[in-house]
Amino acid sequence: MKQRTRINEQIRAQELRVIGPTGDNIGIVSLEEALRRAKESSLDLIEISPKAKPPIAKIMDYGKFQYQEKKKERDVKAKAHHTETKAVQVEVVTGEHDLTRKARQSAEWLREGHRVKVELFLKGRYKYMDQNFLKERLMRFVLLVPEEYKIAEDIKKGPKGFYLVLEREGKKKAPKEKKTGIKPTDMV
Repeated sequence: MKQRTRINEQIRAQELRVIGPTGDNIGIVSLEEALRRAKESSLDLIEISPKAKPPIAKIMDYGKFQYQEKKKERDVKAKAHHTETKAVQVEVVTGEHDLTRKARQSAEWLREGHRVKVELFLKGRYKYMDQNFLKERLMRFVLLVPEEYKIAEDIKKGPKGFYLVLEREGKKKAPKEKKTGIKPTDMV
């Protein structure tokens, strides 16, 4: 819940650090003196930072203060980037062209800042294949992704097969060998 801003007589502190209407620092004054100065300039005394020692108050128009606060909130909301986890699904028998197309799509999502969940979908007899072979097929797809990434979640067994999650990164392209146990040179 948002803290309510105190103005004029609602302020409880006896001493305040006051900022004048033009932005100049008046200094530490008593509450009565700050209220008197605000009334002289026909403005409000607004408690800006109540947790500071002593609390900070500013002499300004309360309507203008509310407008500025709402504008700041809108700007923060507009700049916030929401990341999603996008999913791409491959099978053991997926063709090379489809793998490269899906890898390019995954790279595009990574560039946009999203996470990518890569699933190796297993159906029928593929569920009973050698797990190392299946993990190798998954890593083969991951190595096709042309964007720089890091493995956020290592290979895990899920209800549909195996999956891992990729995130965008600045420097490394290939996954670490010790995490997966599979070397990129083994996949030919």
